[in-house]
Amino acid sequence: MKTFDELYAELVRKTAHGDEDSGTVRLIAQGVHAVGKKVVEEAAESWMAAEHEGPERTAEEISQLLYHVQVLMLASNVSLDDVYRRL
Repeated sequence: MKTFDELYAELVRKTAHGDEDSGTVRLIAQGVHAVGKKVVEEAAESWMAAEHEGPERTAEEISQLLYHVQVLMLASNVSLDDVYRRL
């Protein structure tokens, strides 16, 4: 189990090393448009899971949405502090 902040720190480390075997690094290399499409896809899947599949599946889809939102943050050069200042 990890927190939102811990996930972000992990993704920052992965991208800093530019590991070509990392799916995160490969996705960011595709650009904001590709990452944004994943965010939209995961948001829709989260919604559908909440409507039709119950809490367990909804939590799984939301975890994927949160991951892709953080990848979008990295691809857009937006930090956690940038986001937290606006909450």
